[in-house]
Amino acid sequence: MRLAPLLFAAALAVAPLAAAADPEFWKHEWPRTDFSRTSIGNWVEIISGGPPKDGIPALSAPRFMEADQESRIGGREPVITVEIEGARPRAYPIRYLTWHEIVNDNVGGIPVAVTFCPLCNSGLTFDRRVAGQVLEFGVSGKLRNSDMIMFDRQTESWWQQAIGTGIVGAHTGTELKLLPSWMESWNAFRARNPDGLVMAEPEYNRSYGRNPYSGYDSAARPFLYNGELPPHGIAPLARVVRVGERAWPVERLAQAEEIREAGLVLSWTPGQASALDSQSIARGRDVGSIRVRDQAGKDLPHDVLFAFAFHAFFPEGEWMLK
Repeated sequence: MRLAPLLFAAALAVAPLAAAADPEFWKHEWPRTDFSRTSIGNWVEIISGGPPKDGIPALSAPRFMEADQESRIGGREPVITVEIEGARPRAYPIRYLTWHEIVNDNVGGIPVAVTFCPLCNSGLTFDRRVAGQVLEFGVSGKLRNSDMIMFDRQTESWWQQAIGTGIVGAHTGTELKLLPSWMESWNAFRARNPDGLVMAEPEYNRSYGRNPYSGYDSAARPFLYNGELPPHGIAPLARVVRVGERAWPVERLAQAEEIREAGLVLSWTPGQASALDSQSIARGRDVGSIRVRDQAGKDLPHDVLFAFAFHAFFPEGEWMLK
């Protein structure tokens, strides 16, 4: 596996950081976090991913440009699409989210957080409103089950990205509202939305378009993960479509191209590059684009994440194998 040097450096740090997994150790960095309130049974579950708090800079109020004016993004590159009634469709390129992981935005009057965790391949969009307050999210630098732990700047509570739930602090147990969004190729987005908007390149010195996790989704085991591996002989880094507590293997969906089960319509079309394969995101192998709708054709919230992450966060979840 050709992981970037920063990942190897983080791996070397895992053992001592895990041993220091204690709120007393973290309080100097997180003085506003209420560590007395938590759903975590064992603090050793939480480890450092390497960067410190805000070491991966989340974005707020990003700039956008007309889709037909963007020329830097490869046609097969993945974007997270957000289509909200009353607003022009927006594309959030993974080439930027790989380096920032969270975008705080406002779409059609709804404050949203568009998120992507590279180590889980989890791309989810949340409503940022909680109990009448609009939260702004940042990247904590902490991981649990190899998944990003977000934090809100208002209370510095910690949130598990893959499930959108508060796990430490004042918002422990609070669930963010999950909004419909999906990952598709840049070609697919602009063909369907010629009048759409795309997030402009952030003003940071980053190698946008490069995948710092080269070869990761072909690895035998997940990075910074010591939990159980998925059942049924499913490879840990195989992609699955999660809707609620059910998971459909993408391999099955790709073979069928359309599956109608559990009141859902899942569809797969070729043409989207993996963001976690080649060093150049645009050259990643084809993993296809997925939409999940109800029987009336309405888009539904879902995630396309690695099998190990589904099993870690939904150990009693249902595997839709046939």
